Amino acid sequence: MARVSQEHLDARRRQILDGAARLFARNGFHATSMQDVLKEVDLSAGAVYRYFSGKDELIAAIVKEVLGEIRASFEDAARQSPPPPPDLLVGAVLGRTLRVYSALDDDGGSVFPPLVIQVWAETVRNKELASVLEDVYTTLRESWVRAVEAYQDAGMMPADIPADHVARTMIATVQGFIAQQALFGPAPLEVLQDGLRALTSMPSARPATEGSQLG
Repeated sequence: MARVSQEHLDARRRQILDGAARLFARNGFHATSMQDVLKEVDLSAGAVYRYFSGKDELIAAIVKEVLGEIRASFEDAARQSPPPPPDLLVGAVLGRTLRVYSALDDDGGSVFPPLVIQVWAETVRNKELASVLEDVYTTLRESWVRAVEAYQDAGMMPADIPADHVARTMIATVQGFIAQQALFGPAPLEVLQDGLRALTSMPSARPATEGSQLG
């Protein structure tokens, strides 16, 4: 019997993951059965179970892949010294990640935003995946802190604001944009980039006194 090549095995595993990702993004993890996955990828149960013992293992593989892609994208972009401005840095990271999953959507969009929402929800009940998410978040924070410190050293950002505060805010901004896309439909990445560019170019205007009020 002819030996199956590693390339073939990898391609088959990729086929299963892509099909499951489409279903999970569309219907959610728990509304999708393994039978649904078999139908989506047009493979026998034996072919699929050769790679994944069940739905939980399939979910874990996709969650780790999604979170790993986010981390790798950011780490690659943040290696420049100093990093590109925040709008360009976020655009490079999010743009690369969206492109990875855009081919999975029959409508030409990206399954990434709804898939991320499903991942966030899944980590609430799954301690193993919650640990993976926490690890990725910690890595992102550390990477963003280094980027902000580089901005501050280059005089691109005020040095009196804790770098960790900026890091958390930038992560929250990206998370919010992903949530908007998942809930309200696709939006050009330029929307986020333009908004970040406008916000980061504003001069500081702190109140003169503690009791000052707007208006």
